[in-house]
Amino acid sequence: MKCPLCGFDDSKVTDSRHLDDRIRRRRECIKCRGRFTTYEVVEVPLLMVEKRAGGFETFDRSKLIKGIFNAIKKRPVTIDQVEEIADYVESQCANEMRNTVKSSEIGDMVLGKLRDTDPISYIRFASVYKDFTDIESFVAVISEFDQRDAGSGSHSCLLTRCSICGCPQEKENKN
Repeated sequence: MKCPLCGFDDSKVTDSRHLDDRIRRRRECIKCRGRFTTYEVVEVPLLMVEKRAGGFETFDRSKLIKGIFNAIKKRPVTIDQVEEIADYVESQCANEMRNTVKSSEIGDMVLGKLRDTDPISYIRFASVYKDFTDIESFVAVISEFDQRDAGSGSHSCLLTRCSICGCPQEKENKN
């Protein structure tokens, strides 16, 4: 590390501390004995998202979290769970050493996590992400929960059908 005081090319580390996502190092120049601080940060490769229309934009974690928050409004999903989903998406892309990812892949990863977290949030996110054009495709997604739960022997779906028209409705909480 080059000394910012005298320009000498060598220094020694006198102290290191971990701070969130970086390391703070106190250094001392070998030549002038001047002290200075450096920060070491892991370089994350730039992740580009390929949109449905074919364009590209940089991955924006806050945009992902905002989309998830829209789906979990007034639902029993914590901020920590939302952060875990965003962390999962980022780490999946980083672990695969990818620099581009399709928006549909990100949506599928989020849906996979929301499916296990909260069925209503899953359906809300899917309704925007999958851009349903008719009622039948929307009902098909909802019925996935009924089929999955019927196969496992438990029923955790929070939806029921309206007795008048058959549309999906949230079950009343009997607590």
